Amino acid sequence: MYNYNLLERLLFPSMYLNIEKLKRTVNGKTIFITGASSGIGEQVAYLLADINVHLILVARREERLATIKEDIEKKTAKVSIFRADLRNAKEMEQLLLFIHQLPNGVDIVISNAGISINRPIKQSLNRYHDFTRTMAINYFAPVQLLLSVIPLLEKNKGQIINISSINVLLLPIPYWAAYQASKSAFDTWFRSAAPELKVMGISTSTLYLPLVRTPMIKPTVSYEKMPAMCPSHVAKIICRSMYTKKKSYRPWWLTFGQWSSLLFRGILEVGMPTMLRRR
Repeated sequence: MYNYNLLERLLFPSMYLNIEKLKRTVNGKTIFITGASSGIGEQVAYLLADINVHLILVARREERLATIKEDIEKKTAKVSIFRADLRNAKEMEQLLLFIHQLPNGVDIVISNAGISINRPIKQSLNRYHDFTRTMAINYFAPVQLLLSVIPLLEKNKGQIINISSINVLLLPIPYWAAYQASKSAFDTWFRSAAPELKVMGISTSTLYLPLVRTPMIKPTVSYEKMPAMCPSHVAKIICRSMYTKKKSYRPWWLTFGQWSSLLFRGILEVGMPTMLRRR
């Protein structure tokens, strides 16, 4: 586990995970994880390795998935892996066919796959594909996946855990238009669907996360020295939500950010262009 510095310990306080309660809750269940070859998804898989569960791990890197499967199956959990790029229609179709052929369906879906992109609009004028591919993985793919597995989750009275971002709850900032639009789109869809899913007996949980130290943030050099959560810390929050069924997780300080976004929106919107000109 990454060692937090003093500021990170303040921003991301440790959280107690009741392993025994987790075991009782998920024992014998099938847990489906997208984006499972690294970062948050990988850490969730390893955290569940000593529990009697069936993990369905999905990602693009099959070799990495195979390594994780080999490691985990030395312990208690059973693991199935499926290589798929969720933006590819044919691969998504094959994945959904695989899921529907599972003898016991699915009990928990962890919607974790996604991409991040940081690019000014002026550099995006000839890169419309940046927006379509970001929407494809951050919005269309999870919607398509969930629409297909909702009947399975309804049958098993299951749970959907959405890995989201604090950005969807704050004032949008420059350079992140593609990413913020895609994450906000799925967050809105998921919150809109949540009451209907509850009627079906399906629990929903959303984790509004700050920066997490995963391979996804490496292209943004400025993030190297910024406070960031450790993926194993996030994994504990995800597993804790499996037995608490808490509707959402938000860092304790996010409320102050939301109030600031509301109270100082006018000042920020006026001052932002000036700040950008100085860069």
